[in-house]
Amino acid sequence: MKNVAIYAGSFDPITRGHEDLIRRSLAFCDRLVVAVAINSTKQPIFSVEERMAFIRESVDDPRVTVGQFDGLLVDYAREVGAVLSIRGLRAVADFEYEYQMALMNRHLHKGLETVFMVPGIDLTYVSSSIVREVARYGGELSGLVHPKVERALRAKFPKQ
Repeated sequence: MKNVAIYAGSFDPITRGHEDLIRRSLAFCDRLVVAVAINSTKQPIFSVEERMAFIRESVDDPRVTVGQFDGLLVDYAREVGAVLSIRGLRAVADFEYEYQMALMNRHLHKGLETVFMVPGIDLTYVSSSIVREVARYGGELSGLVHPKVERALRAKFPKQ
């Protein structure tokens, strides 16, 4: 039996920090499902289909598959056979929320373990929300996102 891990998020858009965690998490599993969460409380700038395409483009590895889910992560984890949930921590501020979610997920799905990972030191400050803000004001995006994602962001936020 192969170890399947799941890395869930909104990925709006996928950043170099996400890519770093995806690649490094492959050391812990045979297959990784990158799961785009459909969150009705958020107003994404890219559609689910666009975000999934960006992930596929950014991380070209046969061990990585991309999916989407609406609802509880534990239900989707059961559906894809995941035994590990990969979660990224950029700062101490992320820990409390992620810790609570990990405990709730364990309560709901005893067979799903959570692994916390930190991005490379040079990517710790990178988040999707900061990338969107930099793009909105025409800032430099190289090194923060894949070139295809950068082009899509430039199209969404043309220079004023």
